[in-house]
Amino acid sequence: MEDLQWPQGEQDIPSSVCSLPCRAGERKKVVKGMPCCWHCEPCDGYQYQSDEFSCKLCAYSMRPSTNRTSCQHIPIIKLEWHSPWAVIPVFLAMLGIIATIFVMATFIRYNDTPIVRASGRELSYVLLTGIFLCYIITFLMIAKPDVGVCSFRRIFLGLGMCISYAALLTKTNRIYRIFEQGKKSVTAPRLISPTSQLVITFSLISVQLLGVLIWFGVDPPNTIIDFDEQRTINPDLARGVLKCDITDLQIICSLGYSILLMVTCTVYAIKTRGVPENFNEAKPIGFTMYTTCIVWLAFIPIFFGTAQSAEK
Repeated sequence: MEDLQWPQGEQDIPSSVCSLPCRAGERKKVVKGMPCCWHCEPCDGYQYQSDEFSCKLCAYSMRPSTNRTSCQHIPIIKLEWHSPWAVIPVFLAMLGIIATIFVMATFIRYNDTPIVRASGRELSYVLLTGIFLCYIITFLMIAKPDVGVCSFRRIFLGLGMCISYAALLTKTNRIYRIFEQGKKSVTAPRLISPTSQLVITFSLISVQLLGVLIWFGVDPPNTIIDFDEQRTINPDLARGVLKCDITDLQIICSLGYSILLMVTCTVYAIKTRGVPENFNEAKPIGFTMYTTCIVWLAFIPIFFGTAQSAEK
């Protein structure tokens, strides 16, 4: 035996078998007509080795183990507070909340001064409340999704902007009606008192709340685990995303009424752009609405056009 020489310099005696046993995660593909011979084929993708001759697909919420002999649950992820996608919005929201509280405190301190009165303090407080809610929604969007968080997301998602635009629309509409009436007669138009302005504003806001209430009735809030967005070709990188059961279309629909108020307010801002300087709030409102329209025109296609991601 010591004098035997094997091809390619092999020292060990060759095994007298047609096929070697397959490794874990590989199935035997028997050669036709030769029951003792087979080829070893690895189970690929999301398949695991169910027995020595076959591979099966794991359940949709699972992926194969490291050696592909069983299945394991796909890890569930959510947006974490320490993520840059969360830290930066929270930082900006905190700055906005501090600024809003400072302005509100200043208004309260000088509540009876002529400047605050002339600014329409009642609607100003409503506007500041809407801005405050716009910043608060940041924390709800980052919080771990559950039924309560998802419910508050639906309520406050469009409410902050709705309150803000309703107050601005009521302001610009009031200025427009005053000057239009002034061209016809010296009598003041109806519904320009602070109480009337608040009633109009809250009537506009109630439409948004009614829409949310209908949304709750038709589709109760719930959480889902989305495996589609992060289902990669490599099973080791697959992740499930825990999120509220709210589609992109539902988000836009929730914001749709706010967009309508914004466009209407912009129309009135254009109509009141030529008012005297004494009514100087009309021009800043106009500038605000023009820039807001540009932001919204950019936001909608970007929101729908971006690739799906866990952070979105």
